[in-house]
Amino acid sequence: MNGIFDVLVIGAGAVGCAVARELSAYKLDIGVLEKGCDVAPGTSGRNSAVVHAGFNNATGSLMAKLCVEGNRGFEKLCRELDVPFVNTGKVLVAFNDEDIEVLKGLVAKGKANGCTGLSMLSREELYARVPGVGGIAGMESASTSVFDPFLYTVALAENAQKNGAQFLFNSEVVGISRENGVFRVETAGGVFFSRVLVNSAGLYADKISAMAGVEGYRIYPCRGEYLIFEGDSSLLNVPVYPAPRKGIGGLGVHLTVTTEGDILVGPSAEYIGSPADTATTAEIQHKLLTEATALLPGLSGRVPIGAYSGIRAKQAPPEKGGFFDFTVKSEPAVPGLINLIGIESPGLTASLPLAKMVRGLVAEHLSLEAKPDFDPTRKAPPCFRRLSDGERAELIAKDPAWGEIFCRCRNVTKAEIIAAINNPLGAKTLSSIKYRTRAATGRCQSGYCMGKLTDALVTWGGLKPGEVTLRGRGSEIFRGDEE
Repeated sequence: MNGIFDVLVIGAGAVGCAVARELSAYKLDIGVLEKGCDVAPGTSGRNSAVVHAGFNNATGSLMAKLCVEGNRGFEKLCRELDVPFVNTGKVLVAFNDEDIEVLKGLVAKGKANGCTGLSMLSREELYARVPGVGGIAGMESASTSVFDPFLYTVALAENAQKNGAQFLFNSEVVGISRENGVFRVETAGGVFFSRVLVNSAGLYADKISAMAGVEGYRIYPCRGEYLIFEGDSSLLNVPVYPAPRKGIGGLGVHLTVTTEGDILVGPSAEYIGSPADTATTAEIQHKLLTEATALLPGLSGRVPIGAYSGIRAKQAPPEKGGFFDFTVKSEPAVPGLINLIGIESPGLTASLPLAKMVRGLVAEHLSLEAKPDFDPTRKAPPCFRRLSDGERAELIAKDPAWGEIFCRCRNVTKAEIIAAINNPLGAKTLSSIKYRTRAATGRCQSGYCMGKLTDALVTWGGLKPGEVTLRGRGSEIFRGDEE
């Protein structure tokens, strides 16, 4: 397959998809190359699912500026894209006098960054806000929220595609050259040409930059493991973080409620050698439980229903730790190359402002003419468990598939599974169904529904049994010859 584009975006994480959506408002031919079989195969689908306020980031940094800007517009963006979003607020906990001073410093820094809704909490106020929490005092951030990061990325991509962008999956970039002002990009799926190249490859952004002719960047993968506990609003209904400590690769082990009501515990922070090593380990899981029960003693004795890990694309090396600022740059040595390097947290929160920055850099190379028919909205398929009894009855009357439950834990129907298989991006894997519907994410962790989901991909997805995979090539469910 050969394609000629005005702009090629490498990487279909949240930022890459936000860039594609932002540019799809203009009369441009846009392509998005993704080595995985669906959007958000990496960090964008494996995180704490928090819309950050911006008080943790260094004053004057690009991180701080774009995080605050992204926070202010995130609820509106989720409404446009029909993505689950809940303004929960967030509480940070102090365990000693030193922690209290750290939190006071965060309030001051947050106000300098432009954050709103920051306040200190006495012991009594802390316990009233989060009954059962540990600690001696706290801090509240009223503008912190939670959302669904995978559905957010899906929605950005679907909206970009609706406005003309093309998504090319299973297209790992293996070579880049430039002749006569045009990039030639070799991938596993074919050769593509583009006048402008946007490197939004996350954990692989340093390698893509080097391929394109700009060396000197280095990404250090930092793994964060998580545990998942079944939701209990009487136990926790707001994200709870410890006062941050210096030198670690993240914000410390915290507890986050999801839009589904579950509780996430994590992440750890461990520099690792491979950007693809998303293993979870018994040692780290024990550490997570120990630190989590210090924050919320009521979690003691509860059994997690699952675990996962995500990897941060850090520019800060292990010997330094902490955070380096985002790099967003039009590279003068290679005209037309726009690099996004080290886009770790709060990259999801800042994804739309980052996309707007990239649009400005693209405008230095291409003339941008707005499309009069650009539509910034996207409508999600109905979510059965979120509907009223009347709405459910109405759907079932029109289509009995809405009355057949495929996933008991999450109350996901046959109709939702079929809709996920027929998604606009064409993704057909078990993980694509899982993250679009939340099937297989409940207490039984697919023990009941895995067979149904596999059969659905064969029946409605047109796949042979041997073609059914968890997340693309190399993760086939069945082995051996087919009869």
